[in-house]
Amino acid sequence: MQDKKYREFQGGLIPTEDGSLMIGVRTPDLRSYAKELAKRDDISEFLDDLPHEYFDENQLHAFIISEFRDYEKCLDEVCRFLPYVNNWATCDQMGPKVFKKHKKELLPQIKKWIKSKETYTIRFAIKMLMTHFLDDDFDIAYPEIIAGIRSDEYYVNMMIAWYFATALAKQWDRVIPFIEEHKLSTWTHNKAIQKSVESNRISGEQKEYLKSLKVK
Repeated sequence: MQDKKYREFQGGLIPTEDGSLMIGVRTPDLRSYAKELAKRDDISEFLDDLPHEYFDENQLHAFIISEFRDYEKCLDEVCRFLPYVNNWATCDQMGPKVFKKHKKELLPQIKKWIKSKETYTIRFAIKMLMTHFLDDDFDIAYPEIIAGIRSDEYYVNMMIAWYFATALAKQWDRVIPFIEEHKLSTWTHNKAIQKSVESNRISGEQKEYLKSLKVK
């Protein structure tokens, strides 16, 4: 499945990864392969073999457990795998489908993850709040939790900015005070504004207002 040109392209997108540890398998191929493997009775042999050597193995691992339909099993595997996630791509592309049906049970676990000291565990927790709790299940307590995070990690702060940009698109009236009152760190505040302004999901008027709130 290796595509060497894709491996070179991918290496530029994920600077935290050692290029020599990338095979270069395209994401659709990995996802398709994961669907096959997730059905195998012996898949635990691969899942138990941590840490993996290659980036592509981590991607495959994330895609396999995202296919699990049993919530408890899926959650256990995610918790076991998260400490080994070492890049934004594996973190962001791990999206267990079963979580959507178990939001009530998922929320306490998200709150545990968000207190982690591991960069990508925190990032994953924020992503889960962004994915599952910005619509009917939204509560102002969730952006309050995220706004309280202070980190020196680029990939944590970028996810916070992404969360607030998405939250502004979905819950403008309730989330705009976080920007107006400067509840985020300066860099994250400005990045959230930038990502919002680049989005097609908010109006031109809202974009102009956000620009006026940028910290110089």
